[in-house]
Amino acid sequence: MHAVRALLDGEVLAGRWFDRTQEYAARRRGEKHDRLKYSTPETLTLAPLPCWQHLEPERRRELIASLVKEIEDEAAAARKRAGASVAGADAILAHHPHTRPEKLKRGPAPLFHAATAEMAEMRQFLWSLYAEFVGKFRDAAEKLRAGDLSAVFPRGCFPPALPFVPG
Repeated sequence: MHAVRALLDGEVLAGRWFDRTQEYAARRRGEKHDRLKYSTPETLTLAPLPCWQHLEPERRRELIASLVKEIEDEAAAARKRAGASVAGADAILAHHPHTRPEKLKRGPAPLFHAATAEMAEMRQFLWSLYAEFVGKFRDAAEKLRAGDLSAVFPRGCFPPALPFVPG
């Protein structure tokens, strides 16, 4: 599903939701059923971004169109630099959807992804902020375990047995 046409032209995003749990239960009971029996029609309604709610719909469409154009231009430039081309619908449809890559990466995904050196620096910065957050949380949890009910937890966390601390 893609939302650009809905955002630019008001196209309705509609489809069906399949209740796989009900289908599975029916198969276990040996029930023969139509493939749509355990599905319901669904329509996705898109709301404007909160920062754009005050804008007229036409202005929002203009902004979305400019963002889409910028993304397309950046992708075209990246393909040109890499000497790559667009595969096209036929090439995509020629691949079986269950085909797996010949070589899979093993191990956990990084907490923060980085594609450039600048982003790698940002990843290090985010990692240091996360480490600081964890340190403050652990210090406060230790104080709480020791009976100090005035222990201050970092903003945005879920202290043990206490209410959420808003950010």
